[in-house]
Amino acid sequence: MSFEIKLPLFEGPFDLMLFFIERDELDIYDIPISKITNDFLNYLHHLEQMEIEVASDFILFAATLMRIKSKMLLPRPELNEQGEEIDPREELIRNLLEYKKYKSVIQDLAGLEENRLSKEKRGNIIFELQELNKSEDVDAEMQHVDLYKLLKVFQRSMAKFASRRDQTTHTVIQYPYTIEQQKDFVLEKISFKKQVSFSEFITYKPDKIFVIYTFLAILELLQLSKVTIIIGEGFNNFWVEKTEPIAAG
Repeated sequence: MSFEIKLPLFEGPFDLMLFFIERDELDIYDIPISKITNDFLNYLHHLEQMEIEVASDFILFAATLMRIKSKMLLPRPELNEQGEEIDPREELIRNLLEYKKYKSVIQDLAGLEENRLSKEKRGNIIFELQELNKSEDVDAEMQHVDLYKLLKVFQRSMAKFASRRDQTTHTVIQYPYTIEQQKDFVLEKISFKKQVSFSEFITYKPDKIFVIYTFLAILELLQLSKVTIIIGEGFNNFWVEKTEPIAAG
């Protein structure tokens, strides 16, 4: 038994973000970045499965969301010149509000345009064709067309076709890792030893994407207070230690 999945297409990444916010009734000033990042990536993966080309601005936006998510997981927040904590979502929220404002204006203008077009006087195609025949002498125009002009037109048409065919395409790759899987992987490794160095996790599978997902998983576990990080001298390595549960008094 086969079934068909239909996904709505959006004008751009901000349009998709507003859809998620309105659908889940989220506070645009306090966006749950982890959830909305997962929703955004799932949408792109569904497009890929349906063999729909994903535009580069969607891919760039997905990378921006993951960067914001990583910044929010870091234990040390960034501070501005006044010593106040900088919210990594600040620029995203500002751009979303700006886009929402212009979108509402465009919708109002579209409504006015539709209302104006509904009052437009209907044309008469037969009458218009007759008028064109009177004003344009097609036979006389064809007399000035030679082989050179035809070849130039053909050459320009082929050049346009080649440029469209050679346009850069972007492919979204679904990696065989998830943050949840890597969290389980980290907890399993530190259950056998009191401390495990980050370099030891890397030696398990020295793959760039694997290392990135493992690092993000450690940051989430750190935020959930399931692990602690011990930093030694220098900046080349650190150790991960399981957090012991506090006994009830």
